[in-house]
Amino acid sequence: MWLIPLVATVVAGVFAVMLARQFIARHGQAQLLWAIAMAMFAIASAAATIGVASGWTTRLYGIYWALGAVLNVAFLAGGEMVLLFRTPWVRWAVWLVLVFATAYTFAVIAGAEMSAAALAEELPRGIEVFGRGTAAHGLAPQVAYPAFAILVLGTIWSAWKMRGRPELRDRFIGTLLIALGATVVAAGAAFAATGVLAGFIGTLVAGICLMFWGFLRASRPVVVPEAAPVIVEPAQPEPTA
Repeated sequence: MWLIPLVATVVAGVFAVMLARQFIARHGQAQLLWAIAMAMFAIASAAATIGVASGWTTRLYGIYWALGAVLNVAFLAGGEMVLLFRTPWVRWAVWLVLVFATAYTFAVIAGAEMSAAALAEELPRGIEVFGRGTAAHGLAPQVAYPAFAILVLGTIWSAWKMRGRPELRDRFIGTLLIALGATVVAAGAAFAATGVLAGFIGTLVAGICLMFWGFLRASRPVVVPEAAPVIVEPAQPEPTA
């Protein structure tokens, strides 16, 4: 079973590298935020791979929870916000919120108590590891859920603005695939909450692959259709009397 999250680790890692290369080439803040998000996906998937294969530790589960259940969606949503609103104050606001969310998440998890009995499960449930109503267990609804809503609504809005433009067809389809992939990953939270390992891993891999496919589709060069040539008929000489 550990081989499947390993696939997610590899796909997310390749995705992160490609986005980082785009950031280096274009200096786009959205690409940087998405690269960080995909790196978080890769690290969280690697933690899940190790946890499933050889057992969970408090450090391993803390990494998985912080990067996989809480922060990665926030960085994806931040990239979407920067892409939609191309103004300096939005960029600064997004980075400030993300830095605060990251620091808060790690501070809460570092001080949280984890149940050794819950960590003995193949896929530990957050509610059993941290306890119902604790600050660590509440991180996902506080951070990840609103971020997911922003991400999906933002990508749908981006796709809506591109509708009816044949030259942006690939970008339109790619944007919808990214939104669909994020939704599939989010749906995996239901399996994680009930401890269903096969369902959680399946949705994780499927969602990341869909987002990767969408990125590849949206990154295709835009081909602007050429205007039809205008043929000018030569003037006919007027008949002479």
